[in-house]
Amino acid sequence: MLSPLTSLDDFRAQLAQAGAADQTSLAAAAARNGQLTKPPGALGRLEDLAIWYGGWRKTDRPAITAPQVIVFAGNHGVTAQGVSAFPAEVTAQMVINFEHGGAAINQLAKLAGARMDVHALDLGNPVQDFTQGSAMSEAELLAALQAGWNAVDPEADLLVVGEMGIGNTTPAAALAHALFGGEASDWTGRGTGVDDAGLANKSRVVAEGVALHGGAIRDGLDALGHLGGREIAAMAGAIAAARVLHIPVILDGFICCAAAACLLRTSETALDHAVAGHQSAESAHPALLQALGKEALLSLGLRLGEGSGAALAIQVLKGALACHSGMATFAEAGVSDG
Repeated sequence: MLSPLTSLDDFRAQLAQAGAADQTSLAAAAARNGQLTKPPGALGRLEDLAIWYGGWRKTDRPAITAPQVIVFAGNHGVTAQGVSAFPAEVTAQMVINFEHGGAAINQLAKLAGARMDVHALDLGNPVQDFTQGSAMSEAELLAALQAGWNAVDPEADLLVVGEMGIGNTTPAAALAHALFGGEASDWTGRGTGVDDAGLANKSRVVAEGVALHGGAIRDGLDALGHLGGREIAAMAGAIAAARVLHIPVILDGFICCAAAACLLRTSETALDHAVAGHQSAESAHPALLQALGKEALLSLGLRLGEGSGAALAIQVLKGALACHSGMATFAEAGVSDG
């Protein structure tokens, strides 16, 4: 079971001390893969996925039986600067849609056989506009991390986290810019569909925020507090909890990967239990995936968020495990491997 988070430094310590994948299970899964009735490497990345998953779940014949999808929602003061094509009220409206089963993520989670949970995080109290001050106080950041930390079911065997928050591609871009450098425009995309003038304004906001806070950012948690949002922090907290619990994670799109980047910039092994579900249509997502050292499983032009691309990628991972655990070995099938 997880210990409560007592401080940001406690979060850092628990993340840094989280154990690695089980080496015995990795070796056993790799050995089994080498004995299956197929040419070596014939299933490509599916083979690597199955071995990776088995190592984290401590078995050489893994299966996914209890996946969990969690959607976190939060609002952002920076929307007052016109960075989104939609008003902040849409966040709460979409939460209701999630709760009533009407969103894309509801359908994809159901298809994957996943439990789905929705957590709205103080929607009536948006985090501060990060061009005017820190988005969150230390107490607010810790509370958001704890919300994600507590949301993970310890009995889950796979986790997907998604988000809903009008304007949240702006803090995600600011986080990427602060953590990986470059120009603000390198990390700023159209999000919900802003026009050219809106994109230029959005890049300006990102640049101003990073210029204001850059000197105070020592690691990913600092960046998250100064530039992030409650739902982004909650995603980071949930991904970290899964790391401690040895629950593999499929990362979603640009905003989820920005949350993951905050963990990576806090502990270099923080994302060893995670794979990238998809490469989204948000322009900076390929560069962010490269910065994370992750290669996407899917690339379908999605830009919805909600955890939708990652939930769809559950099917890929299930396929990898079905082949790995269900196929016969050469000995079992009476087939010569020579």
